[in-house]
Amino acid sequence: MLATSAATDAVAPFLVELGVLLAALAVVARLAGSLRVSAVPLYLLVGLAGSGGLLPVEFSGDFIAAGAQIGVLLLLFTLGLEFSGEDLAASLRSGRAASAVDALNALPGLLVALALGWSWPAAFLLAAATYVSSSGIVAKLLEELDRYGNRETPIVLGVLVSEDLAMAAVLPIAAVVVSGEPLLRAALTATVALAVAASAVLVAVRYGHRLSRLLVHSSDEAVLLSVLGLVLLVGAAAEAANVSAAIGAFLVGTALSDPVADHARQLIHPLRDVFAATFFVFFGLRIDPAVLVSVAGAAVVLWLISSAAKVATGWWAARRAGIGRRGAARAGTVLVARGEFSILLAQFGISAGLEPQLGPLATAYVLLCAISGPLLARGADAIVDALDRRSSRRQVLTIDR
Repeated sequence: MLATSAATDAVAPFLVELGVLLAALAVVARLAGSLRVSAVPLYLLVGLAGSGGLLPVEFSGDFIAAGAQIGVLLLLFTLGLEFSGEDLAASLRSGRAASAVDALNALPGLLVALALGWSWPAAFLLAAATYVSSSGIVAKLLEELDRYGNRETPIVLGVLVSEDLAMAAVLPIAAVVVSGEPLLRAALTATVALAVAASAVLVAVRYGHRLSRLLVHSSDEAVLLSVLGLVLLVGAAAEAANVSAAIGAFLVGTALSDPVADHARQLIHPLRDVFAATFFVFFGLRIDPAVLVSVAGAAVVLWLISSAAKVATGWWAARRAGIGRRGAARAGTVLVARGEFSILLAQFGISAGLEPQLGPLATAYVLLCAISGPLLARGADAIVDALDRRSSRRQVLTIDR
């Protein structure tokens, strides 16, 4: 009887925590839908509210950490579903010039970190965080704005695929960089991790159709359980090989092809949203809101420079492909948003006890990019029209003179 009472006493607080968290996230999701903005920055704010004592409960660290880990796996898995093995191969073949230019977007983070006097490991993480756009936010924006049929969209998707593949190399290197291992051992660990990642990409490209045939089934339950089990097992194997469970999940998504990919996308999507929200909340919970004030200036500078660089990257890549000014503007502005990978990289630094300002700066930076990116993407055409009108007025004034 006493054991039952003790178990009940333990379960009740957990249910209260879970209920408060889900209720807060429901309000946030409704607000984001009403404002037609990404919910990512709002989820971060929920976490900051919890760490700042504004929410009425203290969330269980184990519960939130486990939910966040599942969330990032499902998030990256569903991102992988957007790209087939053929997409990966085509992107590697045709997007080399755009990918090379896009890599320059790591410079703002690197320069800001060095200007702040940070260590090289922390600078590496911030550079990678400014380099990679949020595939999740961008994919959602393309769907909401009905741009998947636009001429510039293949350019955008090519950049995203290249960045996500680059993360397959960056994340294991980041894990080694922050580990403090001896140089030779670190190089060996990174080499093994990259070899495993490259092998996984090869498997996804060549044997993805066979894997998909094994998972096809008429039962939703069978497909859901099969896919979830596969994602978790591959994620665990990737983590053991120092590749990152998130990248393992992403590669599983790329390996699946239609019709099982469409089926899995429909089944996983609701779970993905719940656990991905938990991931962003968990990161916010680890940040002291008071520290954000001290990094606000650096975050604004980083946001302005890196946003301009992303817009320039998308513009250049689109114009190089013969796309007009409107399409080039849409390609550039939609890439501004940062999200899941930027937070994941910052979390590496927090776990390793690197620069104490890394987490707050990454949080403020992602908040700015995740809010401004969708706004810029929605207003891209209007911005080009305004610039054209201004240019026309200048030409008329010049002629009159």
